Amino acid sequence: MEVTLDLNTIWFLLIGALLSGYAILDGFDLGVGMLHLFVKGDKERRIMINSIGPVWDGNEVWLVTGGGALFAAFPHVYATVFSGFYNAFILLLFTLIFRAIAIEFRSKRPMLWWKKMWDTAFSIASFLIAFLMGVALGNIIAGIPIGPDKEFAGTFLGLINPYTVLVGITTIALFMMHGSIYAVMKTENDLQKKLSGWVNNTIIFFVICYITSTMATLIYYPHMVENFRAAPIIFIIALLNMLAIANIPREISKGREFRAFLSSAASIAALLLIFAVGIFPNIVYSNPNPKYSLTIYNAASSDKTLTIMLIIALIGIPFVLVYTISIYWIFRGKVKLDEMSY
Repeated sequence: MEVTLDLNTIWFLLIGALLSGYAILDGFDLGVGMLHLFVKGDKERRIMINSIGPVWDGNEVWLVTGGGALFAAFPHVYATVFSGFYNAFILLLFTLIFRAIAIEFRSKRPMLWWKKMWDTAFSIASFLIAFLMGVALGNIIAGIPIGPDKEFAGTFLGLINPYTVLVGITTIALFMMHGSIYAVMKTENDLQKKLSGWVNNTIIFFVICYITSTMATLIYYPHMVENFRAAPIIFIIALLNMLAIANIPREISKGREFRAFLSSAASIAALLLIFAVGIFPNIVYSNPNPKYSLTIYNAASSDKTLTIMLIIALIGIPFVLVYTISIYWIFRGKVKLDEMSY
């Protein structure tokens, strides 16, 4: 695999970094949402929601930024993906909005039925968002039918198949693991002990899904390993990923929740890096006609546009980083409920 660090490659890496930031940050609050119904009692559920309360909306900034960067740098990809996945994206958008409403509305009324209704909506929306993201990722791996005009040539139902469903379930498992570790880091006493016991279960669930989806990828979509064959040194990413996952229960057992969280975040970053290496230089793989694939070259904006947008990105991204770091620093520590809490 020969890689030239030109503007197209830089933008490929930049968009990958933005989407990785979203997966790491929004991944844990989706995981907390999926675990929300498994805890009992109003106080424990309030603690779970308030563990992500100050940060969940800021985490989604990374998704908006990544989508904007994709539109600016690779407009053909943006057009093809958003037209082909239109129904899925509308469902995803609706679910994101509905999840936000559930968080805000849950504590507006004291009735038990009211809280249970929004608790259920919050958890179901979290599951569905993670699943839809995984299905989209699975379709990028498997490939979608693209015509010579760079337009999606398939159907919505054609996007749902056993492999994409498997990747969707794997994404759910990954975010549940990530969210359980974050929840352990933000809670204390009995709730923390309960959640600590769930971490190993979520790790086992994820590892089983990960191994199964990896085997399915190697068997049915061997194009994803071509770059690894061309440059075997890249396999070190997969090794680091396994070490990061293995380190999580070790850190949890020693009471070092933050280090466990960093290991979980590193595993997500490694997984997305493996995905990026597998598809490069494609962004959207065309199946069954690979010659129609959208690459970092045939789907990109002009060099002038990429240059100007890169300058803007280099100015703007530090502000996003400063904002994100500031919010997490201000709201560090264990969750404490008060009259301002959800």
